Order: sequence, then C-alpha cells, then structure tokens
Amino acid sequence: MIPRTFPPAPGWSPDGHRIKAPLEYSRGSEKTWVFGALRLRDGTEITYCAPARNSDGWISLLTQLARANPRGPIRVVTDNLTTPTSRKVRGWLDRHPRIQQVYIPKKACWLNLQEGWWRLLRRAAFAGQTFADTDEITHAVETATTQLNTHARPWVWGRPPPPTRTLRHRFVYCL
Repeated sequence: MIPRTFPPAPGWSPDGHRIKAPLEYSRGSEKTWVFGALRLRDGTEITYCAPARNSDGWISLLTQLARANPRGPIRVVTDNLTTPTSRKVRGWLDRHPRIQQVYIPKKACWLNLQEGWWRLLRRAAFAGQTFADTDEITHAVETATTQLNTHARPWVWGRPPPPTRTLRHRFVYCL
C-alpha cells in the first residue's frame, strides 16, 4: 500500500465519509401550470401554460379550443376541480353556448383519454430536463406539443382487438 498523493474525490471527505450536500431543489415562487385539451377524432392537442391554476388560465384554454374548432359543438371532459366550475368560467360558458363541460366521475380519471396524452407529453418535454425559468418550461411544452401533433392519430378508449392469426403453412396428408 502506498499513501494517497492526490486529493480525495469530491463526493468524499478526507476521513472517508460521504459529504451530504444541501438540496438545491425547491419549488420557489415561480410555477407554471400546463392546461391541455385533446381532440379525439384526430389526436391533436392544444396546450396552454399559465402562471397559476385559476379561472383565467382555464378560460384562455377554452378560447384556444374555440379558435381551433370554429364549427360545431365542443364538449370538454373535465375533472372535478374548482377551476372549471368557478363563477367566472360559468359566465364565460354562458356567453359561448357551443362549448359544454362534461365532468368525469370522482375517482375515475382513467376514463379521461387526456391522461394517456399527459404521459406522452411528460416524457417528451420534461424527462431528464432541468429548467432555469418558466419561459424554458413553456418552450419545452410548445415544442413537445408540436412534435406530438405531427404524429397524432385518433384516440380510442380500450385495447385494440388481438390480431387474427393466419396459417402460414397448410399441410396436406395423403393416405
């Protein structure tokens, strides 16, 4: 054995104990909420980043929905939070009668097809990323939404039917 002539690795102290660094992660005052809506017939998504989860952010999303779907009725499947049911949102919906909210039952978020799309968005936009500010988060969400919309296809609830098996070889026996 020879004595160490170089300093120890930065993760260990000179006496051989692991250094416990203070965590640098904190929520802080800057937050970004991502609102989203999925159009089932073609699988495209509309997302909107807002500084707070409040009625103004929800109304901004509904405005984008109305702009993206200029004709026909729009039914928005929503959860049972207070944002979609606030007085301000109900007043906005009264002025826009073609948009209707349909609420999913409590404890049944798996009925909402949007949940599967959120999994794809989180993987495309947030996996392995570190963001310096809310503008970077907004940019990542917009980029991931654009990329996912280029490969969009209709969403169907449930599993696809199993493929039918075709026989590859037909053996004929002569007796």
